[in-house]
Amino acid sequence: MSQVVEKVTAFIIRPAKRGGHDLLLFRHPNGGTQIPAGTVEDGEKAESAVLREAAEETGLPGLSVWQYLGNWEEKMPPGQAVVAERTQVYTRPDPTSADWAYLRRGLSVNVLRRAEGFNQVKYEEFNRTPDPEYVTLSILGWVPGDVLAYKRVRHFFLLRPQSWTPDEPWSVSTENQVYTLFWAPLGALPPIIPPQDTWLEMLDQAVALLRA
Repeated sequence: MSQVVEKVTAFIIRPAKRGGHDLLLFRHPNGGTQIPAGTVEDGEKAESAVLREAAEETGLPGLSVWQYLGNWEEKMPPGQAVVAERTQVYTRPDPTSADWAYLRRGLSVNVLRRAEGFNQVKYEEFNRTPDPEYVTLSILGWVPGDVLAYKRVRHFFLLRPQSWTPDEPWSVSTENQVYTLFWAPLGALPPIIPPQDTWLEMLDQAVALLRA
């Protein structure tokens, strides 16, 4: 199994009618304003993954890759890991114990302890709107040690639509959530959740391409 989990981020750009360019963002019902992104499946190419994830999260047909912007390598902080393979969550470090939940590839977890080839992990989801944050989901249990990775590589792509796109916000249902998609001027982006706000550093390359 790979010890690296690859991620992708899609900066989807269109020319703005008032001049300049717009960036496509979405409002997560519990997670604030975000940039389309996702996980590369095992054996999948990063370019294929970003097109798949962008289509799933935006509902837009005919998106194409304009430019590959590079990647960031990230070692997981001490006590954290990323799920490298979809796995059941067991109540004890024993595959014959009750398996009451599962974790999908790409999720970040806290590693609490190790025993008998298993790791006890904790996964949490938070409500980010409105403040203060609170936990909406918590999964605590044991997973086999070989399903975890300790390094991520995130690939950044500049994408553009090949056909008409709506001006007004629209909704897409994905992963049991309803996302609200909208275009925002590159020069006046709304606050984006951390750590996604740090990804905007890669937009500097995108803006240079747009102005070239």
